Amino acid sequence: MKQIVIGILMVFATFVVYAKEKETKIADTKNTATMVLSGSVADENSGESLVGVEVKIEGTDLKTYTDFDGNFSFKNLKSGEYKVVSTYISYQKNSKKLIISPNTKNIKIKLQASN
Repeated sequence: MKQIVIGILMVFATFVVYAKEKETKIADTKNTATMVLSGSVADENSGESLVGVEVKIEGTDLKTYTDFDGNFSFKNLKSGEYKVVSTYISYQKNSKKLIISPNTKNIKIKLQASN
């Protein structure tokens, strides 16, 4: 009888340990913070906001366009280093490496007119 009770306790202890490990893995994925990268794009000489500038994050499928005030935003980014590329008709392409963290504020991108 003691052997049966000890066997049942060992099986129960195994399930408890397994459940605890699984709970820890689920908690780790829930705690992954996501960031928002937002900013504006303007003409380098005049400072005028540019509408419809394509802003994309190189190496991903993320792409957006500036609004009527020259603003853009990317949501659900993980902390890390990204290369932001901005293109617009009659302007030179702009690439900017950024490290995204909770301290990252609005970025300002200046585009220079093509000659």
